[in-house]
Amino acid sequence: QVQLKESGGGLVQAGDSLRLSCTASGRTGIITVLGWFRQAPGKDREFVASITRSTVNTQYADSVRGRFAISKDKTMNTVFLQMTNWSPEDTAVYYCAAKNRGSSEYSLWGQGTQVSVSS
Repeated sequence: QVQLKESGGGLVQAGDSLRLSCTASGRTGIITVLGWFRQAPGKDREFVASITRSTVNTQYADSVRGRFAISKDKTMNTVFLQMTNWSPEDTAVYYCAAKNRGSSEYSLWGQGTQVSVSS
């Protein structure tokens, strides 16, 4: 069993930066990829960024490339999402997700953390 726990959400305004954290616990050895998704009010959940657990391969949605940066700590059990240069469309609940070995789908999800951009 793997648990994912997000933290770091909040209210931000232009010029602020914010870093989300997601810590995996339990059988973390089965995790191959950690990612961030978000869901804005009235919209579908969308991919934001991902990073492979054992290497440094990263992927970003076009909407956040150059503004957000995903990274991980040396234990490879915590992943971060550094966010800057806000747009109103960044307001959403941000979810941490993981793929496990043998699966191409994200099957493990955290509870989410709210990020709100002040206009």
